[in-house]
Amino acid sequence: MSVEEHKKQAPDQTTVMIVTVSDTRTEAEDKSGKLIRQLLEQDGHLIANKVIVKDEQEQIEQAVVEGIHDRSVDAVIVNGGTGIAARDVTIEAVEPLFEKEILGFGEIFRMLSYTDDIGSAAIMSRAAAGTAKGTAVFAVPGSSGAVKLAMTRLICPEISHIVRELRKDRQS
Repeated sequence: MSVEEHKKQAPDQTTVMIVTVSDTRTEAEDKSGKLIRQLLEQDGHLIANKVIVKDEQEQIEQAVVEGIHDRSVDAVIVNGGTGIAARDVTIEAVEPLFEKEILGFGEIFRMLSYTDDIGSAAIMSRAAAGTAKGTAVFAVPGSSGAVKLAMTRLICPEISHIVRELRKDRQS
């Protein structure tokens, strides 16, 4: 079956949990979380929950696990904490949860960041994606520019297709 045929069979709507990782952002200041919500809703997707957690590995992991265990949630999108600073522990929190890593996500995100946006600074991004218990998990940088890039070029175009593939696994 071709990619186009797969995409035709993909759901029109997915349900997503948004996790913003920040020691300083409040709901009012969470531009990236709001942008994720806006872009998903423009594409017809539903938001199950949106939370802000501190740059603490346990808090990040707990929030993502909550989304993974909620059977109504198809995907969890985490923004923030993906850099190389000591407090950037999002990847350490989410990668152990992955049953399958979606390697191309981080690779293509860094390539697009390099060519479209930030040049060689793209090497410091540890953006990643994977699957856990039939749920897609995406970890992207917290800047609005990075979120816009990830959402418009990678996540929104493929989220329904990814969910289609994961729902096949839930049915078996």
